[in-house]
Amino acid sequence: MRHTRAIALIVLAFVVALAAVLVALRWINAQTAPNSSKVAVASADINLGARLAPEMITLVDWPASALPPGAISDAKLLEARVARSNIGRGEPVLESKLAPVGTVGGLSAALGDGKRAMTVRVNDVVGVAGFALPGNFVDVLVNTQDEAEKKRTQANDAAISKIVLERILVLAIAQESSRDDTKPKVVNAVTLELTPEQAEKLDLARSVGTLSLVLRNQIEDQPVNTDGATRASLLDLKAPAKPAVAVVRRAVAPPARAASERIEVIKGLERSAQQF
Repeated sequence: MRHTRAIALIVLAFVVALAAVLVALRWINAQTAPNSSKVAVASADINLGARLAPEMITLVDWPASALPPGAISDAKLLEARVARSNIGRGEPVLESKLAPVGTVGGLSAALGDGKRAMTVRVNDVVGVAGFALPGNFVDVLVNTQDEAEKKRTQANDAAISKIVLERILVLAIAQESSRDDTKPKVVNAVTLELTPEQAEKLDLARSVGTLSLVLRNQIEDQPVNTDGATRASLLDLKAPAKPAVAVVRRAVAPPARAASERIEVIKGLERSAQQF
């Protein structure tokens, strides 16, 4: 009887100890295990304007403390969505990189709110030797004639080059919107993203002169206001100095007095003269 009670107490103590160990291990694992969440990332390169498919997306564990803004954790929410920018393999698929729900695929899906797409013809020089790729920013330079300067100087050539548009996003080159930074492509057309006002300026610029694209730093966003380059500023020509005008002061003689009048007055035998 006593042996049975002792054995029961030993078994009970063993069970309680085992339970305490399991609870302690679970607590330790909870404290040491990283707190993570599922995040949708691209399993392959996704080009601008492409419609997402299930095989393009995979869910991976991501530290909860470092979740990028706009991260998506449910792959079903990405069905039939359209990419509005290029997404590289392994890159999180963020809401900011997707067109609104219901958008049809294509280049129009990549346009921002209030923006327009306009294509300009270029050559290997104008197109920055093929380095103006989708996703890059460029400035638009126009070379034309300064009519006001031509009238003022009566010169036959009053050429001027000036930057008329700054930080313009390249949407596509030729008919391709994909990006390959390692392989420049010389094309004959570049499609740019513009506001309606910028589209009007670009259309006028290509009709009054020749266009050139200037590749711009991706980070720089400060506007640059220039006066434009003219033939005089290019060759550092200075305007001819105006000839000095000599001022000659001449003494002016005072007007001569009018000759006085003399009248002879006769009174009886006396005679006198009066002068006026």
